[in-house]
Amino acid sequence: MKALKNPDVMERLSHSPRLLTTEELISVLTDIDPEVFKEAQESVLAIDEGLQIRETMELATYGELPSKKLTKLQMVKFKALAELIRQVGQKQSKQIKVIHGPEDVANYLMPLLKYETKEHFVVMFLNTKNHVIGHKIISTGSLSASVVHPREVFEAACKAHAAAIIVSHNHPSGDPTPSREDKAVTERLVKAGKIMDINVLDHVIIGNARYCSFKDKGLL
Repeated sequence: MKALKNPDVMERLSHSPRLLTTEELISVLTDIDPEVFKEAQESVLAIDEGLQIRETMELATYGELPSKKLTKLQMVKFKALAELIRQVGQKQSKQIKVIHGPEDVANYLMPLLKYETKEHFVVMFLNTKNHVIGHKIISTGSLSASVVHPREVFEAACKAHAAAIIVSHNHPSGDPTPSREDKAVTERLVKAGKIMDINVLDHVIIGNARYCSFKDKGLL
């Protein structure tokens, strides 16, 4: 069944688009049965216009596109396309297996964070050879000591059997310059890491196609 005619798919897209599969998202965009894309989906996923799409969605949502009013169907397609791009970016980031420096961290997390309109705090888990063994979003919202607590960060690290971690969050403004709160949270996590014997190797802030590494800046 085509996704646009499937009530379950449309309900999930409306409330939780991350629950949709890549095939379902493509079907929403093209009105073609999702089964068609299961064996040849990679050929149609070479797109990287997520930031423009997200901005267009925001403008349309607040009625700030007087020159071109979007229909409800067009808004549905914009929403599906934005989520499709996020999923494709995550697949690409998973190709990074070893962290050699902050550039690798940025390449791994940029697809996950750069289009988000709220701050997301993420922890990357590494083994003793700096191989990535996973990541977890710890919190969503403005970064502060009350939101990002060492207990949650290191509980997740212990469950992942991580030897070291790299923390990261995005700045929706696009400017990755660390704030006073960013520095305070990082200091708390570094101190907790020493007690837990799990090194905090870096804190990388993701902006719009830019990033800032605490380690590179001498802030760690």
